Amino acid sequence: MTADPSASTSGTSSPLTGVWSELVGQEPAVDTLKRAVAGGGHAMSHAWLLTGPPGSGRSNAARAFAAALECPQGGCGHCNACRTALSGAHPDVTLVRTETLSIGVDEIRELVRWAAMSPSAGRHQVVVVEDADRITERGADALLKAIEEPAPLTVWVLCAPTPDDVIITIRSRCRQLHLATPRDDAVAGLLVTRDGIDPQLAATAARAAQGHIGRARRLARDETARARRDRILALPSQLRSLGDCLKAAQELVTATAEEAAAATADQDAAERSELETALGFGTRGARPRQAAAAIKDLEDEQKLRGKRMQRDALDRVLTELTTFHRDVLAIQTGAVRAGEEEQLTGPRLVNSAIFQQIQAVAASTTPEDTIHRIDAILEARSALETNVAPLLAMEALLTSLVR
Repeated sequence: MTADPSASTSGTSSPLTGVWSELVGQEPAVDTLKRAVAGGGHAMSHAWLLTGPPGSGRSNAARAFAAALECPQGGCGHCNACRTALSGAHPDVTLVRTETLSIGVDEIRELVRWAAMSPSAGRHQVVVVEDADRITERGADALLKAIEEPAPLTVWVLCAPTPDDVIITIRSRCRQLHLATPRDDAVAGLLVTRDGIDPQLAATAARAAQGHIGRARRLARDETARARRDRILALPSQLRSLGDCLKAAQELVTATAEEAAAATADQDAAERSELETALGFGTRGARPRQAAAAIKDLEDEQKLRGKRMQRDALDRVLTELTTFHRDVLAIQTGAVRAGEEEQLTGPRLVNSAIFQQIQAVAASTTPEDTIHRIDAILEARSALETNVAPLLAMEALLTSLVR
């Protein structure tokens, strides 16, 4: 199936209310989903693929769609069906988000089994897979038949950054809907109205997040996150020698590893405690025969989750460095001029707060130098995706950034 053309057209869109209220900038896509909920027939499909760049809200759109499918009023946002579907507590809405590097065949088979059941309370059996790009080939094979021959009331909603990230046999059987990157002014407006953020801070966070709503909210509300970002943006002006690069690379890798460990520590401990209880630890000294193997499996899963969390943290570092050099190139080429850097629409800088630093780098290098550095960042991202050791990838990158 081809992408839905209505998702990319402009024109008049209905206001965002109910379960759709936080999908700022996605009015055309929301209208398509609303028509599917209300109209059935050709407007509806048993399998959807929602795509869009990170932060565009594809997972939120999938959850809102699931809630609207269960809601007697099509997504009012207030009833029990809406609240439980959005939170993941609805008995007929299954939300899947992997914390490891892939979704394997066993997990997909369990989803297929669940999806074949009739709804127990709602109007549909809805399965939302937030990381469909992480489904393995064997997992895709297991999913294929369920999508080709779905149960009458089952709806699959898959999410991925782009259609190409999903195995072709799966994406070709889904109705595709693309979400755009929200405008900075729309994100800033949401932060002000929903979270009570100061308008100036909201504007700065929205520019920095480049349309990623969750990240904009974190930057606006978390001073530690802003300080971490400031340290990353200072790097291009601080690297002067090989020693600087090696030291900075080690610090980045250590910091992201600690960030990942802190983010997963409570969950790791809770999972370990639950498993030990299930295995009978502490019950008159009981140690089931298979306890060691079960604990080893859990530890392996937790290591994979930690690895993914660190890789995601390093990817944010690369994103920040990319925005810095994008701004440098914008100054060098005249795409953004003095006085335009703080706008929320039109020509502007992502990092307007450090305009003087960006201008200094732009004046001391050439556009060709800047493009070379952006290419080096892309190579580092590719290296991390192919499991190159993080320290090696970061050392190679930072040595390429020395002026």
